Amino acid sequence: MSFLDRWLPAWILLAMLLGLLLGRVVPGIGPALEAVSIAGVSLPIAVGLLVMMYPVLAKVRYDETRRISADKRLMATSLVLNWIVGPALMFALAWIFLADLPEFRTGLIIVGLARCIAMVLIWNDLACGDREAAAVLVAINSVFQVFAFGALGWFYLQVLPSWLGLPTTSAEFSIGAIVLSVLVFLGIPLLAGFLTRVIGERAKGRDWYEDRFLPRIGPFALYGLLFTIVLLFALQGDAIISAPGDVARIALPLLAYFVLMFLGSLLLSRAVGMDYARSTTVAFTASGNNFELAIAVAIGTFGVTSGQALAGVVGPLIEVPVLVGLVYVSLWLGKRLFPGDPTVPGAPTASARKVSA
Repeated sequence: MSFLDRWLPAWILLAMLLGLLLGRVVPGIGPALEAVSIAGVSLPIAVGLLVMMYPVLAKVRYDETRRISADKRLMATSLVLNWIVGPALMFALAWIFLADLPEFRTGLIIVGLARCIAMVLIWNDLACGDREAAAVLVAINSVFQVFAFGALGWFYLQVLPSWLGLPTTSAEFSIGAIVLSVLVFLGIPLLAGFLTRVIGERAKGRDWYEDRFLPRIGPFALYGLLFTIVLLFALQGDAIISAPGDVARIALPLLAYFVLMFLGSLLLSRAVGMDYARSTTVAFTASGNNFELAIAVAIGTFGVTSGQALAGVVGPLIEVPVLVGLVYVSLWLGKRLFPGDPTVPGAPTASARKVSA
């Protein structure tokens, strides 16, 4: 990995601290950041998200997506993990850890319903997952998010608790807001990445595009990530600093969720016969969450000062460092769980092994 990638946990920690400090020393930064928004998200944060996603989507070989979509094992495993196992696990953990805190519990359940369409591309790329498979799974998650988010919110906040004899929560989800969020934060960088590859390859060829152009724009994905983290923590710093006990209560089920979903998804993918690259991709797409959508929904439904919104904000506080750590776990487990697999980082390719033999 590059110097920037190798020290990513340190940069992320510094970005978090810088954001918290910025929120404290510049009291008016919150209203300034929220003065203009796109799809319910502050304009500067939206710009950071778009800059973060574009280089990763520009790396995708779109001519291979049809082949990947035909992999029924990959598609079925991802859909089950994302839309059945993930929300159900977050629901269970929210009730186990936050049974006496209904606002935080509801916010956590909303986070579990918002499947990742953004940062997962970064983590997957760092862990040397299947880039094309990640793009396809993210696109599928986006479509499901539009149609399933409201229905799942109704089921997990009202229907299932009622069946179990638990208190219910009423929430109105705007389908239009969800559609807009997906179109902005996935549609724009996806279209830009696709056009960049098509035009670049036609003009200069694939070798020039992948060997010269992509290395130039690649670091901007991490720059966008760090910029987004700084602004997000500057915007919500007061809520985090003023209630450390609440943050700790919310952090515990989130930590359990990310670890259980990642390791469970990785092992399940391996068990059904996937290689390292695709198993890693399935694991990251299943364990990540779309925190920008969860925050927007929580604020729009319950208010910016609500416990639900705080739970949404704590999401990336835990998700970012934990999933960065899971990148290293994935790289460490690769050679141990997938011996002889040519997609494991550092393993010889199949052709190289044939020559050496």
